[in-house]
Amino acid sequence: MVRETSQIARRCERAVVVAYRELRTIGAADMDAFRACTTLYRIHHPESSLNEARRLVAEWIDHHVVRAETGPTAGCDCD
Repeated sequence: MVRETSQIARRCERAVVVAYRELRTIGAADMDAFRACTTLYRIHHPESSLNEARRLVAEWIDHHVVRAETGPTAGCDCD
């Protein structure tokens, strides 16, 4: 089996994208998956406001899932 290597540098961004994809794969509704991923982001970044978390999660999902872009994204400054 060939294992796909992630090109997402930030751990929180990678965690959000993987969680969103997996939740959608098992049948979670879009907004339920989005809310779960927003919560996940805030676990990584408790200092983030809910609005900031929502903005970043939406940006990452759009970039990696909807548009299937592979380049870097704007976002948090963590590794």
